[in-house]
Amino acid sequence: MITIALSKGRIFEETLPLLAAAGVVPAEAPESSRKLIIGTNRDDVRLIIVRASDVPTYVQYGAADLGVAGRDVLIEHGGAGLYQPLDLEIAKCRLMVAVQNGFDYQGAVQQGARLRVATKYTDQAREHFAAKGVHVDLIKLYGSMELAPLVGLADAIVDLVSTGGTLKANDLVAVEHIRDISSRLIVNQAALKLKEEQIQPMIDAFAGAIGH
Repeated sequence: MITIALSKGRIFEETLPLLAAAGVVPAEAPESSRKLIIGTNRDDVRLIIVRASDVPTYVQYGAADLGVAGRDVLIEHGGAGLYQPLDLEIAKCRLMVAVQNGFDYQGAVQQGARLRVATKYTDQAREHFAAKGVHVDLIKLYGSMELAPLVGLADAIVDLVSTGGTLKANDLVAVEHIRDISSRLIVNQAALKLKEEQIQPMIDAFAGAIGH
C-alpha cells in the first residue's frame, strides 16, 4: 500500500492532474467528504488528508510514503529524513514582508528601530531580518496575520502572498520579497528503498506531467 499525504485546498486541487498522470484518481473530494483517509481507483494507493504543516511529519515518520508540501512548510520543518525529488511548480506564491499602508518601513529600518513582526514563519523571518541587521521581536500567529498591524499587535507581518488581494482589502502593502514558494514532492527515504517498484514510477509520472 502506498500512502500519499495531502492538504485540503489549493495543493490538493493542483495535485489532481499530477495524480491522474500517475493513474491515480481519488474516490471522493476532501472538500465534500469528512473522511481523513480517501481511497483511490487503485487498490494499492490511498490518500490521507492532513494539515499542510503536518505533511512533512507524516512522511518523515513513515505514516505516509509520499506527500506534497510547500517550500515554506519544508523550511520551517527542517526537512530531516525527507527526499525531495521534484519541485512540482504548483501552489505558487511569495513569502513577503507587509505593513499597514502609510507605515514608513524603510525609515524604521534605517533608524535601527526594533520592529515587532507577526508571522507563522518564525525561522524564515528571523533569518531574513538577521541578514539585514534589523532587530525584531517575533510574534507567532497561526492565522489572520493581516489583523496584527491593524490593531497594534505588530509593525509588520511576514506571510504568503499569492494575488495580494487580502493585503489590499485590509489596507496593507508588501514592502519586501523574501523568497518564491512552490510545492514539492517529498518521499520517505526508507519507503523509497522498500517500495521502489511502486514509488519510482509515480515520481517519474509526476516529473513527466510537469515537463521535467
